[in-house]
Amino acid sequence: MVGRRPLGRQFGWLWTAYAVSAYGSGLGFGALPLIAVLALHASPAEVSALSAVGPAVGALIAVPLAPWVEFRCKRPVMIMMDLVRCAAMATIPVAYAFGWLGFVQLLVISAVVAAAKIAFNAASGAYLKALVRPDDLLVANARFESTNWSSIAVGPPLGGAAIGLFGPVTTVVADALSYLLSALGITAIRGQEEAPRPTGKSPVRAGASLDGWRHIMGHSGLRPLYLNQLLVAGLIMATEPVLAVLLLRQLGFPPWQYGLAFAAPCLGGLIGSRLARHVVTRHGRHWVFRTVGTLRAIWLIGLVFVRPGVVGLITVMAVELAIIINMSLYTPVLATYQLEHTPKHLVARTLSAWSIGQQASIALLTALAGLLADATSPRTALTVAGLLILTTPLLLPRQDQTTRHEPELSRSPL
Repeated sequence: MVGRRPLGRQFGWLWTAYAVSAYGSGLGFGALPLIAVLALHASPAEVSALSAVGPAVGALIAVPLAPWVEFRCKRPVMIMMDLVRCAAMATIPVAYAFGWLGFVQLLVISAVVAAAKIAFNAASGAYLKALVRPDDLLVANARFESTNWSSIAVGPPLGGAAIGLFGPVTTVVADALSYLLSALGITAIRGQEEAPRPTGKSPVRAGASLDGWRHIMGHSGLRPLYLNQLLVAGLIMATEPVLAVLLLRQLGFPPWQYGLAFAAPCLGGLIGSRLARHVVTRHGRHWVFRTVGTLRAIWLIGLVFVRPGVVGLITVMAVELAIIINMSLYTPVLATYQLEHTPKHLVARTLSAWSIGQQASIALLTALAGLLADATSPRTALTVAGLLILTTPLLLPRQDQTTRHEPELSRSPL
């Protein structure tokens, strides 16, 4: 079983730090738009900008950070990014207490947190590759995936209750503290980390920030997986605000049903992530990419048929559960493939490029879905997204593309 495979004390501290941060973010899920609505009375256009523009700007900020992360020890980078996120989020309750909180501040914080998250994830991915044995990468990534989905299942309902009892900035305080505790957990990891050394050219040369994209687009397996992921992630996330308008405004779902519709299916993430190693062992990694990658995409169109009442609630939950089970099985396999097929001196830049591209795709497609919903209707926007995502399996790699580099990598030290 995935949950019983020992990976050592050092990984335990890293996993603990990740879990604390994930549950803090789960409690604070959607906190910035909620504060914008409740405390600042922001317009729908402003809330949309906060959800799309902030992360997009954060992705741009993260581009020049990639080489900086690559050629530094990864633990100090992770600690620094946690402290940056803690400090940024902590400014919200302070400003709120003194009556200084404004929309521009929320926008800046959204961008800073997004950039720091990309840098943190790039550093943690590179550190994980050095921390655990190659055969254990899938187990480790599955544990992170399981923790992520459980935090989303538990955090938002508790966060909503906390906001109702203690006010709109309560979950922001919890989120800020979780980053501080995560930094302390990473500090507890013992052992010397070897300082990375650039290979060949200087890491600060012009264009070093683009090396991650060069590696992805030049790799026969990573390229189709990357392009597929951009569209799948972008289209799935683009439906969330549109679906919120449909459920809450047009179909009259109460807020607690809306929260339940998204929180309960996240438990499916525990199922998929725990199945990952077993499925790869039985069917192979390419089968996961082709079959599970296709299954991620076929369910979204079901949201078009949501109706009022209990049947509509069950429909949303069933669609979300099917998507999440397949996503949580697919994602750790993809993350492991990324690490295995990226040279050590390119890991941080490759993971940064992947995250930046995905974040930009989500922001762009979310904005387009919002515009389409305004011009037509939320159900029309959901229909278009559901039909478009059905084409994404065409981008999934053939078997020869994902296995072409295997013999070479099996002889190369990680």
